[in-house]
Amino acid sequence: MGQTHLIGSILGTAVGDAIGLPYEGLSPRRAAILLGYPKQHRLFWGWGMVSDDTEHTCRVAQALIASGGNSQKFQVQLAWLLRFWLLSLPAGVGLATLKSIVRLWCGFSAEASGVFSAGNGPAMRSAILGVAIADPNSLRTLVRISTRITHIDPKSEYGALAIALAARVASQSQNPISPSTFLLQLKSSLGSEANELLELIQQVIDSINRGESTPQFAAIMGLTKGVSGYIYHSVPIALHAWFCYPQDFRSAIIAVVECGGDTDSTAAIVGGIVGASVGKAGIPEEWLNRLLEPWQSVRWMENLAIQLDRSIQAGQAEQPLKLPFAGVFLRNLFFLLIVLFHGFRRLLPPY
Repeated sequence: MGQTHLIGSILGTAVGDAIGLPYEGLSPRRAAILLGYPKQHRLFWGWGMVSDDTEHTCRVAQALIASGGNSQKFQVQLAWLLRFWLLSLPAGVGLATLKSIVRLWCGFSAEASGVFSAGNGPAMRSAILGVAIADPNSLRTLVRISTRITHIDPKSEYGALAIALAARVASQSQNPISPSTFLLQLKSSLGSEANELLELIQQVIDSINRGESTPQFAAIMGLTKGVSGYIYHSVPIALHAWFCYPQDFRSAIIAVVECGGDTDSTAAIVGGIVGASVGKAGIPEEWLNRLLEPWQSVRWMENLAIQLDRSIQAGQAEQPLKLPFAGVFLRNLFFLLIVLFHGFRRLLPPY
């Protein structure tokens, strides 16, 4: 772990999220007609904004800092951070996440708040755990806690752990790991209970060996209208893009966005992995500079990563960097207006 990798993972998540967001919910065909090639931000006149994928990643980082890596404190801190995150009226909250946080506000404990869902919410916030936590046992514990606050289907935990391990490998290896070696490591960590996911990742490797692109693999999986939010769809697609472009951030993000569907989450997941490898320097500068975030800015996220590195290295809890609630609330109202505009725009031609 190091500052470079933590900064790269958080910023990579944010940039992937922002590039993918305007394409969310569109089929590859419709996205190409309506928005064109995903080479730049297309949310608001050439600017991009982040969604819950980035916000949850930052909340996980804040919880790690506030807990000093202690798992019980981490659980308490993350639960409270998610409670107040929902109060800021974020747009596009996943149904399982919404239900779970409402249950938290209703008095359910963090151990009992999750609902049975195999959505990809836990995967979108797990890359930062893989970069920050070196000990395998601690990593699995923290991934489990982060997952079960909102999702209790074991598939969500297996998928989230796969992404955390991918980010950890990406941050620790100077040279890209072979897909087969990664699968062996994943089998060792997950065991036979995750056979369905392991078989899917073997299909990913077979596709890579055949020379198929990520969109081609998505079509083979039957995801011709886009990648869904089901974790056993999004995780294999994200890993395919990582295997294809382990140190090429731009190409990895474009590959998953071209698959359509839940593009902000798949791009955020891939961005968190590849960003952990290439650092801030490997993320296209024009993508970073065109993030329209007055509070959760690039500088703020960098400082959060630096604070996380210091806290983990020292093994001590700190008061994490915070965001002004009123400012975030107003930002979310502005963001909602943009989302509504895109929604209405999609009703109009060209089709």
